[in-house]
Amino acid sequence: MTNKILVAYATCTGSTRGVAEAIGKTLSEGGMTVDVLPMQEVKDLTLYRAVVAGSAIQDKKWLPEAVQFVRENRVELSRKPFAAFFVCMTLAMHNGENYRPFVSDFLAPVRAMVKPVSEGLFPGALDISKVPTLKDRLMFRLSVLFGVWKEGDHRDWKAIHAWAENLRPLLSR
Repeated sequence: MTNKILVAYATCTGSTRGVAEAIGKTLSEGGMTVDVLPMQEVKDLTLYRAVVAGSAIQDKKWLPEAVQFVRENRVELSRKPFAAFFVCMTLAMHNGENYRPFVSDFLAPVRAMVKPVSEGLFPGALDISKVPTLKDRLMFRLSVLFGVWKEGDHRDWKAIHAWAENLRPLLSR
């Protein structure tokens, strides 16, 4: 096993990739060697001393490929420091921070397979043109019209970098 850290992600529209890259950059700036990869490209977790995994939230859940990644790798993930994060538009709503206890439950299926040493919950970005299905694009357009969300990038880079900085000692165990 090397001292390398893996930051793996699953994304719908690219917002989660940006968060994963920011986490990887922060860990690298702290002296860690980091690979940032889409979950589908990860072949061997034994190459890493720790794993940070993240997903976009869709229908109050991690993306199916992210849950599958944890399920298929839960034995190996339980042997090393593992942190989890997600990107969720609910946290971008007016008073979104009030929803943090509610959205935290979106990680329950992951926690049931592997206990994270830390969890990061971050607002996402909304670019309706990147939403994959017509039904979801219409839903988001209506939500924007009624003031539930605003289109744009709501990611809190300061909070993302702070979370990643706090991960360093947890991933070095």
